[in-house]
Amino acid sequence: MTVALQIRDVPEDVRDIIAQRAASLGQSMQAYLLDVLRREARFARNAAVFESTAAHRRALPAALSPERIIREGRDDGVQADRGPVAG
Repeated sequence: MTVALQIRDVPEDVRDIIAQRAASLGQSMQAYLLDVLRREARFARNAAVFESTAAHRRALPAALSPERIIREGRDDGVQADRGPVAG
């Protein structure tokens, strides 16, 4: 089932930006705004799922942080992401 929504008092500059964005994507304003609303609803659902798992999360030890692992790989001479090793 679908419903109709109406937004009032939209400033002209905002309407113009939305119209330009829709046109650049080859969409009508209706289609563009429907995509925006769907994306926002998806984000809200994802955020709710993420929050529902909060009690099950565990902090990673500092030794396993992505930043530290990457830094150690670079500092210890791992060449996989640097191209050929000069000989």
